[in-house]
Amino acid sequence: MTSTHDMTRAGTGALPGWAGTGTAPHLHWARTEDAAVLADIDTHRDELRRCLARQGAVLLRGYAIGGVDGFDAVVRAFSGTPPLAYAERSSPRSTIKGQVYTSTDYPAAEEIFLHNENSYQAVWPGTLYFHCAEPPTTQGATPLADTRRVLAALDPDVREEFERRGWQVVRNFHTGFGVPWQEAFATTDRDAVTAYCAERDIVAEWRPDGGLRTTAARAAVHRHPVTGERVWFNHATFFHVTTVAEEVGAGLRAIFPDEDLPTNTYYGDGGAIPDAVTDHLRSVYRANSVRFDWQRDDVLIVDNMLTAHAREPFTGPRRIAVAMAEPSDAPSDGRS
Repeated sequence: MTSTHDMTRAGTGALPGWAGTGTAPHLHWARTEDAAVLADIDTHRDELRRCLARQGAVLLRGYAIGGVDGFDAVVRAFSGTPPLAYAERSSPRSTIKGQVYTSTDYPAAEEIFLHNENSYQAVWPGTLYFHCAEPPTTQGATPLADTRRVLAALDPDVREEFERRGWQVVRNFHTGFGVPWQEAFATTDRDAVTAYCAERDIVAEWRPDGGLRTTAARAAVHRHPVTGERVWFNHATFFHVTTVAEEVGAGLRAIFPDEDLPTNTYYGDGGAIPDAVTDHLRSVYRANSVRFDWQRDDVLIVDNMLTAHAREPFTGPRRIAVAMAEPSDAPSDGRS
């Protein structure tokens, strides 16, 4: 098998299904059919780390990963620590083994829009790992978008408004809608949830019907802790009601007033984000995204602050495992 350890943006057109105008991941092929992935990570870790910081993602291809245990070992080898638990959950996921999870349990026909994992939290994973155990039959890619490019492409007025005001996420945990609070916080103890929120600058309000509302104001722009670059790092677009499918958003708004929606976003001071602004944000994300077709045993390593990720609708089995590592709480750039 040809070695392409030095493959850069210009060479990634060899990836099946490659498309897009954003920053491509660094493609690192196995040197031989029987190459050991852990040995190669040990040998090339410094190089791969530099590529991750430069391009935001690294794709390991051509290795026999060895299932969930092998994937867990890749995380530990590259990050030097065990995978993180999935805390303060917002998406339905199933545990495969240990701290390795299904990438999402959303229906196959639904798109999952570009986002940075857990950017609504006070502490988030710095590095994400995806392992393709079974590729889809059609589509099902994990599109990527460079958050440096997204930030640079934003209308200056939109960017400055978010830098000044920040953004806010409001989550309402209603029975039968989305992830229940007991699953989101991995406890049935209300006092434990209240304490968790207080420690992380989240306002928790227990509702008379037994539900929970949480409100968290966060910065929209951060500086990457390694490169020092400014990045667009938030869930302001992903959680906004206009980002879900139009019929879904209309259905939710027919049931709930905006303040009671299962999830919605605002400026950091609670002001409404105009629909035209979220339209612009989505268009910028898409204009700076790239995609490739998964192959069995691919491992995609993503710098969670430099690169947003998504999921296309798909047909076929598509089994993608995910793990998270390297907790980070990189500060804002001081402008929010």
